[in-house]
Amino acid sequence: MKTIACAPVLLSFVAAFAQDSSFDGLSYREVGPYRGGRSAAVAGIPSKPNTYYFGAAGGGVWKTGDGGRSWDNVSDGFFGGSIGAVAVSEWDPNVVYVGGGEKTVRGNVSHGDGIWRSDDAGKTWKHVGLGDSRRIPRIRIHPKNPDRVWVAALGHLFGPNAERGVFRSDDGGATWDNVLFVSDEVGAVDLALDPTNPRVLYACFWRVKRTPWSLESGGEGSGIWKTTDGGDTWTEITRNPGLPAGLTGISGITVSPSNPENLYAIVEAEDGGVFRSRNGGSTWSRTNSERSLRQRAWYYTRIYADPVDEEQVYVLNVQFHRSKDGGTTFSRVSVPHGDNHDLWIAPDDPERMIQSNDGGANVSSDGGATWSPQDNQPTAQMYRVSTDDDFPYRLLGGQQDNSAVRVRSRNVDGFAIDERQWESTAGGESGHIVAVPGRPARVFGGSYGGFLTMRDHVTGETRNVHAWPDNPMGWGARELRYRFQWNFPLFFSPHPPHALYAAANVLFRSTDEGANWTAISPDLTRNDASKLGSSGGPITKDNTSVEYYATIFAALESPHEEGVLWAGSDDGRVHVTRDGGVSWTDVSPTTLPPWTQVNGIEAHPTEPGGLYLAGTRYKLDDFEPYLFATLDYGATWREISAGIPPGHFTRAIRADPERAGLLYAGTERGVHVSFDDGASWSTLQLDLPVVPVTDLAVKENDLVVATQGRGYWILDDLSVLHQWDAGQAGETVLYEPRPALRLGMRSGNATGRAGSNPAAGARIAYRVGESVEANSLRLEIIDSAGELVRAFAPEPDADAQELALPTEPGLHRIAWNLSYPGAESFDGMVLWNRSLGGPRAVPGEYTVRLNVGETQVEVPLRVLADPRASATAEDYAAQFAFVLAVRDKLTAAHRGIERLRSARDQLEALAGRLDGDAAEAVDGPVQALIEELGAVERALYQTQNESPQDPLNFPIRLTDKLAGLRGVVARGDFAPTAQAEAVRLELTAAIDAEMAKLDALLGERLDEVNQLVRDADIPAVGGG
Repeated sequence: MKTIACAPVLLSFVAAFAQDSSFDGLSYREVGPYRGGRSAAVAGIPSKPNTYYFGAAGGGVWKTGDGGRSWDNVSDGFFGGSIGAVAVSEWDPNVVYVGGGEKTVRGNVSHGDGIWRSDDAGKTWKHVGLGDSRRIPRIRIHPKNPDRVWVAALGHLFGPNAERGVFRSDDGGATWDNVLFVSDEVGAVDLALDPTNPRVLYACFWRVKRTPWSLESGGEGSGIWKTTDGGDTWTEITRNPGLPAGLTGISGITVSPSNPENLYAIVEAEDGGVFRSRNGGSTWSRTNSERSLRQRAWYYTRIYADPVDEEQVYVLNVQFHRSKDGGTTFSRVSVPHGDNHDLWIAPDDPERMIQSNDGGANVSSDGGATWSPQDNQPTAQMYRVSTDDDFPYRLLGGQQDNSAVRVRSRNVDGFAIDERQWESTAGGESGHIVAVPGRPARVFGGSYGGFLTMRDHVTGETRNVHAWPDNPMGWGARELRYRFQWNFPLFFSPHPPHALYAAANVLFRSTDEGANWTAISPDLTRNDASKLGSSGGPITKDNTSVEYYATIFAALESPHEEGVLWAGSDDGRVHVTRDGGVSWTDVSPTTLPPWTQVNGIEAHPTEPGGLYLAGTRYKLDDFEPYLFATLDYGATWREISAGIPPGHFTRAIRADPERAGLLYAGTERGVHVSFDDGASWSTLQLDLPVVPVTDLAVKENDLVVATQGRGYWILDDLSVLHQWDAGQAGETVLYEPRPALRLGMRSGNATGRAGSNPAAGARIAYRVGESVEANSLRLEIIDSAGELVRAFAPEPDADAQELALPTEPGLHRIAWNLSYPGAESFDGMVLWNRSLGGPRAVPGEYTVRLNVGETQVEVPLRVLADPRASATAEDYAAQFAFVLAVRDKLTAAHRGIERLRSARDQLEALAGRLDGDAAEAVDGPVQALIEELGAVERALYQTQNESPQDPLNFPIRLTDKLAGLRGVVARGDFAPTAQAEAVRLELTAAIDAEMAKLDALLGERLDEVNQLVRDADIPAVGGG
């Protein structure tokens, strides 16, 4: 028995994300789509019926306190990525253990980083070892001792390793004992504990291995084990009477809490199925052999006993199955999504459960009759991302085990990117999805099996345009004429008329949107026959095209030269043609390790012969980053991976078109950036969760990030990175912002079911030096006439409507929403039309000025019109003048009301002091003036309003009407209508008349009263 101390075995992933504080102030925003991705780990708490946890495939750990109506991520800031197990101590629900790395070992599977423990119900976490176990499918906690815990470690998927089997800790994870080890190629996949006697446990072992070209499930070492002393000694029960006699694959096991001698197991074998033991595993009988319970066994094979009724048992597979007769017959329970993976049932209430599948996690309180939703979990696994040419631009891609989708990058009509901003599109779950250049409504999408469709979102038409429509399902790669991988490339030529390309082991081209296809290359792979066999076995085959090997995995046409095409294969070959496919040259980098999967390529933005390459070998148990670059059509290559940490294998690389040498890399753990054409890299993780990044795109100076477990994210406005100069560290710098769009959109953060909008208006970035005094800073927006538009200050003047300016040393990015200061208000104002804002900046040239004491730094800012707007420059100017005039009139009226109220207060105070002869001489004129002032106020403003809907009872007055008119004209980008102008003139004239009355009352009339007061020797009243 080997003991492992909880040393930082694999904590390089933590150190690697110690952020470079230089980039603080930049942030990603979550786009969505808000629909769940795969989950293989769930847990609940007996004593807290509304609290549950689930682990996402690639998306970290999530918690609900309201029975699944909403979920919050509780692992961000500590760890993330793929989760295989979650367990909560029944004795102390504050103690939670999480195991990294899922058991659902698809071709795109990600590994984990061992065990994490929380002692405060998920608020904080500590890594507690087993970092090289890679995949932990089960954790079991002693029912009365949260420091005694058992772990099933599956180990490396793509190669042998020692840290696998069953581990036990008696000190909360400080040290671990490997209490059951079979071999370095066999790991533990399931673990069941007798809740009435925690010395009794059952463990299922599984020999499983993936390569890029195969999946093997089962073989020597697979089986079931039992311990009766807490794991000190174990007995194999795989061949006990009644269990399959032949070759065994994956298995699952469960104990009936109401009768721990009653066991159920599900076993992958030729004569496999569901088995039951009534004597603690000594003997067994097969109760069910239906293939619906054991199809595609490697992906499922989970079984759960009801905690109260020993005759009731659940089996998870494509469907969710329940038996009420001891596993003999099963019925299906409807769940929100197919492909089911984990289940937790409350031990004291079998009606209460949480279940997970390829659509996320869902909670039921009525035994599965109804379930909580899955559209509140932003855990989508996106294979790729492309963008279209619409406004706002969309993100397009396939979501694992869901439809292909296109998502708006922002919602110009609302606060957040809700479900109305995304929709299913052409293609399927696994494919590249691309829109026709210049025709965003027409989309082409691929999926597994060579599936390829067109969808026109205007006409509603769809068409199958497979390059070779011979369905390959179930066949091995060598049996196929063309090998289309699960995630085969699909792209348009950047040159009109934009030919469409699709890649198998050869490259296809269509010049009529898929009606006809021509193979324009020979086989551009190694075409190694030994790696083209049927996948699966030795018990169950699994040919879905995930394991089709020797295929083109990345391809593009040069944006500089029509007919220059590049292709990279999943078996390590790179080819180029410079004559449209007539001849091809193998230009594979000589230092690219054999069998490297060329996962992504990117054309150099300015050099015709330039290409960047991102390779990965994780499916060969090699997790190093592999990035390469060439400038001479592949004649020579240089490696450009320095600075990306070990273990952060690379999936994507993109070049910024605005700055030479600015590169972005997507890795298994996040995003990195290089400012020197790949000579060195640093993290650009910022607030992006730790998540596999599958693809990147640069669009309109945004960095778009596709993740495998957290959907799409965007780093808005790369202008700071375009101007970044490390030599200016410690200095105060103002960065030139990208042009701001004059949109009517509103900013908003993700709401739990919707993605975040970008900040509206202009994003202005600046860096504050270490020695700068905070109060010396001031940022101003200046118009083309040199007039101040808006100001930001450390201690903003509320009366001047200044905005707050962060002044801490470091990088900051603030937003100006393009508005001028609004009309002044007064205390207690209640308006039905709360439209007091100033006009929006018209399209044109502005200046951003940063004042640092006596020093000024200025950069230009361009405001652009909404590209959808029909307004002319004259329209914008007319709207601006109208709103500005209304604002100023409202301010004048509100100031007048304040003057009026001040004078009236003094008059009322004066009246209270009058007595004797003075009262007779002064009181009458004072009261008359008070009444006349009140009449003016009531004409300008509804004084009876005390709450927002009081105006429905007390009719609105002049200022409220004028504010409403401001809102009418300010909406959209149009000149005011003739009617609006007529109403403004009418309201303005009425306000002017009342203001003239006010001036007279506070002038001549007040002078008369004051003279009477002086004659009576009483202190006078001021007119404001």
